[in-house]
Amino acid sequence: MHSINICIEAFGAIEKQLPQGLTFECEFNATVAEVLNMIVQTYPQVEAMLERCACAIGEDIISRQQHLTQNSTVVLLSPVAGG
Repeated sequence: MHSINICIEAFGAIEKQLPQGLTFECEFNATVAEVLNMIVQTYPQVEAMLERCACAIGEDIISRQQHLTQNSTVVLLSPVAGG
């Protein structure tokens, strides 16, 4: 089984809690949820924020159950409040 590299880009409130250029190496076919768990293991302070974030690849919102089969950039989108 080979591994893939997943870059993390964060926007909104969570952006301030994670370093830029964050990358994780994970197993081929890992789920987005597994990558998010890796983030929480490294940065436990973001766990509550991650639970509320939407995830995207490119311009497409993706499910946390989606399998990752190639090097990708997963975008974390914090919820936005406003009126």
